[in-house]
Amino acid sequence: MEELEQKTIEATLQDEALALIFVHSPFCGTCHLARQMLTTIEATFGQEIFWEFNASLHPDLMKKYQIESVPCLLVTEKSRLIEKVYAFHSVTNMYEKVSNYVKE
Repeated sequence: MEELEQKTIEATLQDEALALIFVHSPFCGTCHLARQMLTTIEATFGQEIFWEFNASLHPDLMKKYQIESVPCLLVTEKSRLIEKVYAFHSVTNMYEKVSNYVKE
């Protein structure tokens, strides 16, 4: 999982044809569980497929994408919102969601 840099976050998202972005807070216990699920999914795909950012440090992006809570998985295409996922039920459930966008 690659951290989005403060200075280049907008440009990075604009350049990415498809971006899966994990939005979290270091004070959120559920976020830590969600991170473990996404790390397992990355291991299954054998590559880094997620970007991440700390919600507390990016209020502008929270507003832009109307993120209501964390953890959240944003799916964007050239910065345009495709989907927001708030419910991280299980690794299997998240794998199925991610597989709609990323092929092994």
